[in-house]
Amino acid sequence: MEEQTTMQNMAENEMANMQNSETLQHENNVCANESTNEPTNDASQETAVMMEEPTVDYSNMDRKELVEAMKVLLEEDVANIKNRVSQLRTRFNELTDQMHNEALKKFLDEGGNREDFKMEDDQTGRTFYKLYGTYRERRQQHLEHLEAEKMKNLEAKKAILEELRTLLNSEEESIKQLYENFNALQEKWKSVGEIPRDQNNDIWQNYHFLIEQFFNKVHMSQELHQLDLKRNLEGKLQLCEKAEELLLEPSITKAFKALQDLRQQWKSIGPVPKEQNEEIWQRFNAAANKIHEQRQNMYDQRMEELEKNLLAKQALVEKVKEMVEVQPQGIKEWNDRTATLDDMLKVWRTIGPVPREQNETIWNTFKAMIDAQYAQKKEYFNQIRDEQGENYNKKLELCLKAEAIAKREDWKTATDELLALQKEWKAIGMVSRKVSDKVWQRFRAACDEFFAHKAEHYNSIHGAEEENLKVKEGILAELKAYQFGTDKAENLNVIKDFQRRWSEAGFVPMREKDRLQKEFRSVIDGYFEQLRISAREAEEADFRERLRNVGDPKKFISSEKDSLMEKIEKLRGDLKLWENNLGFLSQSRQADLLKEEFEKKMQNARQQIALMEQKLRILKAEEEKN
Repeated sequence: MEEQTTMQNMAENEMANMQNSETLQHENNVCANESTNEPTNDASQETAVMMEEPTVDYSNMDRKELVEAMKVLLEEDVANIKNRVSQLRTRFNELTDQMHNEALKKFLDEGGNREDFKMEDDQTGRTFYKLYGTYRERRQQHLEHLEAEKMKNLEAKKAILEELRTLLNSEEESIKQLYENFNALQEKWKSVGEIPRDQNNDIWQNYHFLIEQFFNKVHMSQELHQLDLKRNLEGKLQLCEKAEELLLEPSITKAFKALQDLRQQWKSIGPVPKEQNEEIWQRFNAAANKIHEQRQNMYDQRMEELEKNLLAKQALVEKVKEMVEVQPQGIKEWNDRTATLDDMLKVWRTIGPVPREQNETIWNTFKAMIDAQYAQKKEYFNQIRDEQGENYNKKLELCLKAEAIAKREDWKTATDELLALQKEWKAIGMVSRKVSDKVWQRFRAACDEFFAHKAEHYNSIHGAEEENLKVKEGILAELKAYQFGTDKAENLNVIKDFQRRWSEAGFVPMREKDRLQKEFRSVIDGYFEQLRISAREAEEADFRERLRNVGDPKKFISSEKDSLMEKIEKLRGDLKLWENNLGFLSQSRQADLLKEEFEKKMQNARQQIALMEQKLRILKAEEEKN
C-alpha cells in the first residue's frame, strides 16, 4: 500500500522533478569545475603533512648527541619525522665538514700536502648514516603503503559503482528500499579514502552519472527531493564556514591540506536548491581562492630566495673563472690560491639552495674549476718534490765537501774553495721544508768551524789579544758609567760610537770572547730598553755595526743588497695577493675576522719593507764611500 501511494505521488510530481534535474545538472557542472582545483599531486599533500612537525633546535648538539636524537626519531611514526630528520642530517653534515676542515688544517699546519690528507676512521659517522639509511627504507615502505591504500580505495570505489549500476537495474525492490540502498551506497562512497589522481576524474564522473541516472529512473518526489536538497545545502554551508575558518590558520600548509579534505567532502554532498547553488559555490570558492593565493605567495617568496641564491653563486663562479685565468707561480702563490679557493668554498656553503633545475649545473661548473686547480697544484707539487729531492742530494754533497775543508789549514786555498761552495749552494734551488733547516745548519756549521779556526790562527799570530782585552774592559766600564741625556738621536749616536770602538778594539783571547760579548750586548740592550729606542732603530744600529765588522765589505754589500731586494719583492707580491683576496670576502662575521687577519699581515709586511729599504740606503751610502 505504501509503495502504491508513493508511486502516485511520484507521478503527480514528475514534471517538477524533471525541472529539478536542471538543478542537478548545474550541481554536476559545479563539481566538475571543482575537480580542476585538485592538488598538483598526491605527494604534495603528503609533503604538506610532513612540514607540520614540531620544531626542534639541533644547533647546540654535537655529533654523538645527533646520533642519539636520530635513534629517538626512529621510534616515532616515519610519516611524521621527515623535516626533523632533514634538519638533523644537515647539522650532522655541517659538524662533519667542520671536523674534516679542522683535521685538514692541522695536517697542513704540520707540513702535510692537501693531496696526501686522509680522514681517520669515523665510527660515529658510520653509525649515523646507517640510522639514516634505516629511515630511508622505512619512509619508502610508508610511501609504497600509501600508494597501495589508494589502489585499494580505487577498487572499493569501482565496486560501489557496480553496486549502483546493479541498483539502477533492479525492478523488484520498492522505491523506499531503493532509496535506502542508494543512501547506504552514498555513505559507503564517502567513507572510502583517496585514490590515484589519474583515476580521480573518471571515477568521479561515473559516480555522478550514475547518481543522475538514479534520480531520472525513480523520479523521486518533489518533497523528498527538496528535503535532500535542503540537507545538502546545510552540509555545504558547514563546509563554507570551515573553509572560512581556515583563513585564520597560521600554517599555510596545514590550511591547504585541510582545504583538500573539505573539497573531497564537498564532492560527496549532492546538489542544493537551484536558486542557492551559485551563491553557496561562490562562497566556498572565494575562501578556497584566498587560501590558494596565500599558498602561492609563500611559493613566490621561496622562489625569490632561490633566485637570489642563484645570483650569489653565479657571482662566485665568475670570480673563480677570473682568478684561474692567471696561473700561480711558485709554491707560495699556489698555497695562497688554495686558501682563496677554500674561502670561496666556505662562502658557497653559507649560501642557501637554488632552483632545482639549475642546482646540479652550477655546482658542477663551480666544482669542476676548483678540482682542476687542485689537480694542477698536485702536478706542480709533484714536480717540485722531485726537484727538491735532487737539490737535497746536491746540498748533502756540498756539506761533505765543506766538512772536509773545515779540517784543512791551507787557509788561502781552502778559503777560496769554501767561498766557491757557498756560491754554489746559493745557486741550488729549494729543498723540502722538513730538511731545509737541518741541511743548512750542517753546511753552515762546517763553514763556521773553518773560519773560526782560521780566525783563531791569525789572532794567535799577532799576539795582541791581552792588550785588546784591556781595551774592551775599559770600553765596557766606560759604557756602564756613561750618563745619557734626553736626546734620542744623540743617545743612539753615542751607542753606535761605543759599538764602533768595541769592534775596532780587535780580537781578545778565546777564553774571554763569549763573556765579554754577552756582557757588552746585555748592557747595550738594556740601554735600548731604558732609552726607549725602537726595535727598528736598534736593528739599524746593529746592521751598521755588522757592516763595519765584515771581512770583505764589497762582497758583503753586493750579497746583502741582492738578498734584501729579493725579500722586498717577495713581500710586495704578498701584499698584492692579500689585497686581491680581500675583494673576494663578502660581508659576514667570518669574513670580517679574515679581513682583520689580512690587515695585520699587511701592516707587518709594510714595516718590514720600510726597514729593509732603510738597510739598502745604508748599504748604498757605504758602497759610495768605498
